[in-house]
Amino acid sequence: MRAISSMATRHVLADLAEAAAAAGLPLLQLESVGGVDAARRVAAGEPFDLVFLAVDALQRLAAERHVDPASIAPIVLSEVAVGVPTHSPDAAKRPEGTAFANADELRSALRTASRIGYSTGPSGTELLLMIDHWGMTDEVRDRLVQARPGVPVARLLAEGEVDLGLQQLSELVGQPGVRILGVLPADCAISTVFAGAVATSSSNAAGAAELLAFFRSDLAASIKSLHSFGAP
Repeated sequence: MRAISSMATRHVLADLAEAAAAAGLPLLQLESVGGVDAARRVAAGEPFDLVFLAVDALQRLAAERHVDPASIAPIVLSEVAVGVPTHSPDAAKRPEGTAFANADELRSALRTASRIGYSTGPSGTELLLMIDHWGMTDEVRDRLVQARPGVPVARLLAEGEVDLGLQQLSELVGQPGVRILGVLPADCAISTVFAGAVATSSSNAAGAAELLAFFRSDLAASIKSLHSFGAP
């Protein structure tokens, strides 16, 4: 059985697929690419059994009859976090897990950062909208660095391309060279629901639906939490 996903969920989906196979369900071959590329390939008619993307992207694919709209099922909730390079001055000033208290503190960090990394996915889109809402677009535009498709913001941080990075927490956790300062404060939080759906091109829709149900089961919950995802 074949599936495609965005990069943000690749690790948790791989572990869920392994657990499903151990439980006797069909073996899932998962390919993870940039979310925009994944949606484009599905829309172009490439055959898959399951598609895992942000829920709004799946809804667009459903409207075009590329996935079964009745099968769309939330899998995980992902919060955006802020990271800095491990050896940066900000890392020395802020211990790991020291979150920003409010939006004012985040705006201050954006104003003082030399280069700000953000993703090509839905979290990056939401961040740009928030910056624009704050009236800061002109102020930070020249310092924004969008990660290349398929490249996590964590790599930009580790390789010194940016000194402040914002991406889903699950993409930053455990990455070498990155210190996580915490998720965005409540008054400017960005979260994304990632969901799965059965592709209309599936040759085994019943088996795909069975796998999707397992990914939403209580047995799968502990796997999701290990990857720093919340319940959708």
